[in-house]
Amino acid sequence: MPNLLLRYLQALGIANPQGGGWLTVVITFLVAAVITWRSVPALVRFALRVGWADEPNERRLNTEPLPNVGGLAVFGGMTAALLVALLLRPTVLDDVLLKIVIIVLGGSLLVLLGFIDDQFGLPPLFRLLVQVAVSLLLFAGGVRIDATFGLPLDPAISLALTVLWVVGVTNAVNLLDGVDGLAGGVGLITAVFLLAASAQFEQRAAATLLLAALAGAVLGFLRHNLHPSRIILGDAGAYLLGYMLAATAILGNLKVSTVWALVPTALFLAIPILDTTQVVLRRLALRKNPLSNPGKDHLHHWLLGRGLDQHRVAVVLWALTLLSGTAAMRAQGMNWTVTISSGLGAAVLLAFASWRRRRAGRKG
Repeated sequence: MPNLLLRYLQALGIANPQGGGWLTVVITFLVAAVITWRSVPALVRFALRVGWADEPNERRLNTEPLPNVGGLAVFGGMTAALLVALLLRPTVLDDVLLKIVIIVLGGSLLVLLGFIDDQFGLPPLFRLLVQVAVSLLLFAGGVRIDATFGLPLDPAISLALTVLWVVGVTNAVNLLDGVDGLAGGVGLITAVFLLAASAQFEQRAAATLLLAALAGAVLGFLRHNLHPSRIILGDAGAYLLGYMLAATAILGNLKVSTVWALVPTALFLAIPILDTTQVVLRRLALRKNPLSNPGKDHLHHWLLGRGLDQHRVAVVLWALTLLSGTAAMRAQGMNWTVTISSGLGAAVLLAFASWRRRRAGRKG
């Protein structure tokens, strides 16, 4: 390995930079990106042929049928990349395979839930119950927030916090998915920051691989989802993205001993959390059910109302996510080299996807 690369990996705090683990992470990311990138066009054609698309209406911004099955492409690219990682490093993955399987299983259930809801519609209560069940699956598999208040109720508090976190973040990302590229871009930025943080610790190998696969798949999808989009995430993709970020953020050693202990982790997802919080409070104040009364009261609607187009709205909220991610990295004790490299890396990936989308648009 060249000395310059070795020194940079050491400066990033990569666990065991002379081993092959970091290279497996890079390959996982690239495989996910390429598979998703190349599979979307065929999926778009098939979805339009069979009617898996959102029709224009007063709430949606699209003016023609828009395939809503982007989540299938993201999930397919992510799982294919994880299988490649398993083939590359089978002995390393032995210790983390169970948690990867549990998280991917939960993700597959939410993709199925979202897909059925996208095509046929499901009651909000049923969707919520499935999300709670998936959260319980994570908890049973050891992916949880551990309450350490020293109280007899600590196990119950741990369970409640885990369910609230997973269900809350899953729905927050889904609610944020309102303009082209917004949820995907926020998810990509968050995944890159979380990936850089988890790569500091060898015991978080499961989170590192999952985030590499997720980030790569989202990058490949964004090439087709940036304005004007050819395909959207749909509930299937938004649920998957929110759930994966929620699960990997607590995968490792997240212990809560004070009411403020979750703040550094929540900062990674500050934009979707803040957006959902203000929407819920506003709808409750109007005596509306936040889950079954959709409206134009999100941050992206406010920005659209100020005259910004869809792409500029996405860029503004991406920038705010970069700022919150930077704050989260510093709050977690990451050095400036790791923090700045993560932010720049996410920005470059988004710029690359935007350039490719504009280039494809000029070609027609």
